Amino acid sequence: MNNTTLKEIASQLGISITTASKALKGYSDVSEKTKNAVIELAQKLNYTPNSFAVNLRTKESKTIGLIIPTLVHDFFSYVIKGILEEAEKRDYLVIILQSNEKLEFEKKQIDLLLNKRVDGILMSLSNETGDFDHLKSIISHNTPLVLFDKIAKLVHCSKVTINDKQAAYDAVCYLIKKGYKKIAHFRGSYLPQNAIDRFLGYKKALEDNGIIYDSSLVFVCENNADFQDGYENAKKVMDEHPEIDAIFAVTDLVAIGIIKYFNEIGISIPQQIAVLGFSNWFMSSVISPKLSTIDQPGFEIGRRSAAILFDEINLKKNNLPIVFQSIELETSIIEREST
Repeated sequence: MNNTTLKEIASQLGISITTASKALKGYSDVSEKTKNAVIELAQKLNYTPNSFAVNLRTKESKTIGLIIPTLVHDFFSYVIKGILEEAEKRDYLVIILQSNEKLEFEKKQIDLLLNKRVDGILMSLSNETGDFDHLKSIISHNTPLVLFDKIAKLVHCSKVTINDKQAAYDAVCYLIKKGYKKIAHFRGSYLPQNAIDRFLGYKKALEDNGIIYDSSLVFVCENNADFQDGYENAKKVMDEHPEIDAIFAVTDLVAIGIIKYFNEIGISIPQQIAVLGFSNWFMSSVISPKLSTIDQPGFEIGRRSAAILFDEINLKKNNLPIVFQSIELETSIIEREST
């Protein structure tokens, strides 16, 4: 890797760093002779300007940061596609970081992005994120921030989500209409807003349909290993509540763990127990039986989040006021063999 610095060029030619820099940028107050000498030496030494140094002049890095909790989720791969498509249109580079569902990683990555002077940050929060001081530090740096999917209601910034509570409510009402009455819920961790909202939607759907909520039918998947959590809790639910006739899972990956266990022990889906997932991963349509799920528009979430962020970057650049937006995208139920 070439590490030639402007300082080396300047010292070899016996000129100041400022003059060397001006010569490369074609400033008129540097003589042609000096300009040519600087350019010639820079080419000979394969000098490339550091983009993060250049941005001090333009006040822009043409870079945005993206922090996601995990890369294994099919959902996030669609989100990334949507973000990259918007960034490409504007010649922006996207630095993609993974918090691995850990709050400490998330904090470090924010510091890293702020040090890199990115023009804006897009984020979906980790399962451990329960306090938001590190997010407020982005705002106090005056760096535009857009949260999506897993958000913090208390942080003042733009957000792009679905209505998780409504989507879960619709999912459980759909199961009830199908004739299922003893419905378990494999919920997410206690901190993420989307896991809370999906649980509340489940609970409300039962109550509105005259089914008494039973907390012993709620199993928590909080090891950040959705598939394994689904598999282990499916074992547990069969030991403790063999009478259940349906399970609503917080993600498709949890649901796929459930299906694997039921297939192994010979429980027929949906005849004995129906399984409904959330997100509509590619995998849902290729496993056996094919998984019914809630379609969560990942690509559109990514595209809209990025578009809002770029608008805010532009407004900031032109010293115009930013009005935060809260966008809620539509979901739908995809019926397949598991229900």
